[in-house]
Amino acid sequence: MHKYETRTVSPAKSLQGEIVVPGDKSISHRAIMFASLAKGESRVRGLLRGEDCMSTLKAFQAMGVEVVEKSEDEFVIQGRGIDGLLEPENVVDCGNSGTTMRLMSGILAAQPFFSVLTGDQYLRKRPMGRVINPLSEMGAKILGRDGNSKAPLAIDGGGLKPIEYSSPVASAQVKSAVLLAGMQIEGTTTVYEPHLSRDHSERMLRYFGAEIESFDGGARVTGPVSLTGREVIVPGDISSAAFFLVAGLIVPGSELLLKNVGVNPTRSGIIDILQQMGGSIELLNRRELSGEPVADLLVKSSNLKGIEIGGELVQRAIDEFPVVSVAAAFASGVTTICDAKELRVKETDRIAAMCDALGKLGAKIEPLEDGMRITGGQSLRGGTVGSFGDHRIAMSMAIAALRAEAEVLIEDTGCTATSFPNFWELLAQIGA
Repeated sequence: MHKYETRTVSPAKSLQGEIVVPGDKSISHRAIMFASLAKGESRVRGLLRGEDCMSTLKAFQAMGVEVVEKSEDEFVIQGRGIDGLLEPENVVDCGNSGTTMRLMSGILAAQPFFSVLTGDQYLRKRPMGRVINPLSEMGAKILGRDGNSKAPLAIDGGGLKPIEYSSPVASAQVKSAVLLAGMQIEGTTTVYEPHLSRDHSERMLRYFGAEIESFDGGARVTGPVSLTGREVIVPGDISSAAFFLVAGLIVPGSELLLKNVGVNPTRSGIIDILQQMGGSIELLNRRELSGEPVADLLVKSSNLKGIEIGGELVQRAIDEFPVVSVAAAFASGVTTICDAKELRVKETDRIAAMCDALGKLGAKIEPLEDGMRITGGQSLRGGTVGSFGDHRIAMSMAIAALRAEAEVLIEDTGCTATSFPNFWELLAQIGA
């Protein structure tokens, strides 16, 4: 559990400077997992030290993987190969991390041993049926609470067969769980999905030497694969950069340079959304690191306008909607977000949480079943808001506070450590 803190954020005059956001959370998880499943040594640089990724690291250490911390952000991982993991002696605690639990379910479903996955009070409420169903179709024996839909999950691994699975949701976690199970067994496993979800798993598995085919509408792997240890450089997390992109756009007279940010097209919806709203964001120095596209982002304060957001753009920016709603509150006109029902089953119901928190400061924001409608251009007053124990709500409200008319007290801000341990320091560094 994160520690309970409160923070007071004052209105900012202008924001200036160059910042490096922490390593990408999704890519950090996968770097730890795939390095552990590879043969030989991997060096991982730029790894996010958030609590979620440390949950993944500890899970693999519990299965016999040796990890040496070389520096604050460099780890050397001695992989054991896909058939070298040891049965964990205790229950594996995934903390607050849905990625850890869902991807580990796929890995452990194919391992010839027994394991139990649990997590904190928030993770134990989140839906796990979406990965348990396809894994069960492959022959996995997984038992969970609430009719096999919630953690703790008891996994009696092994004896899987390949499948063709049509996922009802576009979810990188579902796709990855099935592919990770499939890559450990004989035969070809295929996942189809309604929209393209994040493809970090496919990119990184290829980088480690697996043959994974991506096609329009899904991905397939033929197992068993052999992964080889590599040097991995984790780019900056665009979901963390999103807070500073919005801050730079809404605080007058601001100019920020965000260095080394991952701009994977399956994740860069936030840039498209903010540019469509009239935001000045330039991508400089584009390059590729460890199979992932990277750029430096130059953002300047802009007059934003309301837009309609729906369809596949939602999938490419699903984690950024709390801070998108902040941008919308300072845009002229109406912003409508739809097709975003997934927001209701995140760390908290993010639609209800943002409507509550922004509403308390005087924003005109109303919930829709699958999104929200925000009428911008109202000035926000100071006040006290809650984070609902959700890191992205806490940070989004800190960004909103930079343009409020008086200071804003945010309750329960310790949760930001799950994804962005130095968020408050970086905010202070640019003049907040």
